[in-house]
Amino acid sequence: MATKKPQTHSFQAHPWHGISPGDEVPEVVTTYIEMVPTDTVKYELDKDSGILRLDRPQQFSSQCPTLYGFIPQTYCDELVAKRCAERTGNKGIKGDGDPLDICVLTEKVIPSGALLVRAVPVGGFRMVDGNEADDKIIAVLESDLVYGALQHVAQLPTTLIERLKHYFLTYKQIPSQAKRSVEIVEMYDRSEAHEVIMRSMKDYQRVYGQGTPARKPRGRKG
Repeated sequence: MATKKPQTHSFQAHPWHGISPGDEVPEVVTTYIEMVPTDTVKYELDKDSGILRLDRPQQFSSQCPTLYGFIPQTYCDELVAKRCAERTGNKGIKGDGDPLDICVLTEKVIPSGALLVRAVPVGGFRMVDGNEADDKIIAVLESDLVYGALQHVAQLPTTLIERLKHYFLTYKQIPSQAKRSVEIVEMYDRSEAHEVIMRSMKDYQRVYGQGTPARKPRGRKG
């Protein structure tokens, strides 16, 4: 009598907890993209389910000029906040309790988010929202024909950096409400971006454990 094989199930991994940031961190990071430049609503990962949800319609014309998402298995907590306090002199800083945000530059038009890309960090913004560290890593899409060879944030077009700054300083502002205290206190280069990424990974490991080990991604054949 033939032995019946056990039934197996395949489930989609949680984008924050179930996907590795890769085995080349911090030089190259696997990134989960939530938003693309054509989005007119704010998408954000639902932390409990791992499903991308509509956070809010953009009430005004502000749109992120790059791909935007987060690095899996990162968390902005004590070590990220400590670094922000060291660099700014503000002792009242705490982490924002979210995965580490990342902007990814590419010349390609990518129509929608909820996908993984390999990105090369080249710098970042040290942003403080209220009293919370809310760093934004700036990266280029690996092997991108226009941006892929760039290694430092200073090599990026000044107008694009200014657009990114404007977006992050204004996208939460609503004219009828009191102005939020949001500052970009520093723009840093690749080495500091690597430092922030590693700190956010250590923050994650302290709170959530070691996470999922890196594995080579598998695509569909043909």
